[in-house]
Amino acid sequence: RRSGQYTMNHDHSKKTPDGASFDRSGSQDSLDELSLDDYWKELENIHETRGNHHEERVALVVKEPDEGELEEEWLKEAGLSNLFGESSGDSLESMVFLSTLTRTQKAAVEKRVETVTQTMRKKNKQHQIPDVRDIFKLQNDSKGKICDGSEPSTARTSENRNETQDGTKGLKFSLGTDEQKNPLEDMPFSDTDINLEISFAEQAANLKDSSVGKMCKGGGGDTLLPNFRLPKDKTGTTKIGDLAPQDMKKVYSLALIELTALYDILGTEFKQQKAVKIKTKDSGLFGVPLSVLLEQDQKKVPGTKIPLIFQKLIAQIEEATLETEGLLRIPGVATRVKSLCQELETKFYEGTFNWENVKQHDAASLLKLFIRELPQPLLTVEYLKAFQDVQNLPTKKQQLQALNLLVLLLPEANRDTLKVLLEFLQRVIDHRDKNKMTLKNVAMVMAPNLFTFHGFGSKTVEQSEFVMAAGTANVMRFMIQYQKLLWTIPKFIVNQVRKQNTESQKKEKKDKAMKKLLKKMAYDREKHEKQEKTPNDADVRQGVIRVQAPHLSKVSMAVQLTEELKAGDIVARFLSQKSGNVQTLKKEEVFLYEIGGNIGERCLDDDTYMKDLYQLNPNAEWVIKSKQS
Repeated sequence: RRSGQYTMNHDHSKKTPDGASFDRSGSQDSLDELSLDDYWKELENIHETRGNHHEERVALVVKEPDEGELEEEWLKEAGLSNLFGESSGDSLESMVFLSTLTRTQKAAVEKRVETVTQTMRKKNKQHQIPDVRDIFKLQNDSKGKICDGSEPSTARTSENRNETQDGTKGLKFSLGTDEQKNPLEDMPFSDTDINLEISFAEQAANLKDSSVGKMCKGGGGDTLLPNFRLPKDKTGTTKIGDLAPQDMKKVYSLALIELTALYDILGTEFKQQKAVKIKTKDSGLFGVPLSVLLEQDQKKVPGTKIPLIFQKLIAQIEEATLETEGLLRIPGVATRVKSLCQELETKFYEGTFNWENVKQHDAASLLKLFIRELPQPLLTVEYLKAFQDVQNLPTKKQQLQALNLLVLLLPEANRDTLKVLLEFLQRVIDHRDKNKMTLKNVAMVMAPNLFTFHGFGSKTVEQSEFVMAAGTANVMRFMIQYQKLLWTIPKFIVNQVRKQNTESQKKEKKDKAMKKLLKKMAYDREKHEKQEKTPNDADVRQGVIRVQAPHLSKVSMAVQLTEELKAGDIVARFLSQKSGNVQTLKKEEVFLYEIGGNIGERCLDDDTYMKDLYQLNPNAEWVIKSKQS
């Protein structure tokens, strides 16, 4: 049995395990020998390429953090660093943030603050060290039970579980129409429905000891991935890219806390890794950080979000035909790939590289090489291990929920590049009848390229490579199969963002100094709003909203809300008012936006029921525009 080494720094001369000596029960699904062969062969190809390419490569060092350091880093990432240290007094914003958390999310924060506090006491740092319980009591005096110092979430009694349900109910505040329902009992969610309305960790806590939790386990026939779906949300599905940057920052913090809470409840350790900075190339194509690549690419193509070389290699593979048998599995000729790589480095940006000479299998090998050569993994050093650990979660639904949150945590450049890659892999699978590349085959071949990373993980992953191979290939399959679901922002997180915005606005109103400043800055605007106010109040009573469309010929329109009216209907109504420049805008380029009120800005999907959304955010303005403007 091979050791738990999971890096490419050791000899892979014998790739295929001898079968008998491996314990198969460790992997989530029994993956047959044949499909794992693809995995070992791919590792062999990688090893061969690496043997004669970039030998001088510096392995990325992953630093083992000191006690408390990890938790301190986590609190910083979650935007809660002012709960400790010198700035611990200045935590008004954090209080607003904490007041919107679910019970399980609070428990996760509490646990980390506790560790940091103890570490600080040990180190005898002369900071004001708050007591964890005080932090939560500050905004929960009226509901003293929320954080009663009981063991955070792990040792929950059935009595506590009911409180959790109440906690969830309490969280639903007055956002939307479901506030009276007991979230888990009244919602007819089936096993394959992904419930985005209630925190994933709260769902896990409620299901932990009940019989429901035993359904839909990770095991079972490996080829059958459940047909997970998102039940329709009347207030519209929010996709990554639909929200303004200031709200996305809040989404990031909430996703980090939620993922940690979910892992806590399920008894899986969630540790962000930390990379020690290494010197990286600051120009070129291969082995260059994504951010550097995009910076140089944006000079050539303003606004590009995906590295040009990455786009070009995918286009090159697709140009031939996706029906080629063994596409992505059959490697290009190693020596030829190496010389193409060097030639691309010198000629790609000059535009003198001759793409006609590039064979399809070579282009596929270059694409995989590009991913492997990134100085930090596409799934990032911080979260690569968390992506791998998804395989250890009890049910497929929980694995999917964790992946959804992990995608939200990726930096924008990594997330956009991953999305383009997964969409391309799906197109390859769509031609499986001809190219013989099924979901399982593609996952097997791509997993080593995304998950084996030079100098990474060997010390921390003490398990056989066989289990690792099966596990990471499964995570890869999930990412390809459910990519549309993974790019959705769960409604409970969007609702928490709305609540934070509402609370912050209340706090701002109370702050007189702020008021004076706002008065000076916005005197004219206020006057203008006062003039607007009266007719609008009349509109509101009759269920009428005013929609602005500054870029269209009809600039503004009063719209009567009905039960069935959707965002797409309003856009269509504006576009039907034909004249002048409207012809240049296609239906798929223009969207209705919800702006202000309790959200920064949100692009609405066409199926959003406007009356339901209006009830959720009555103070919003409604604007039609294209995604670019």
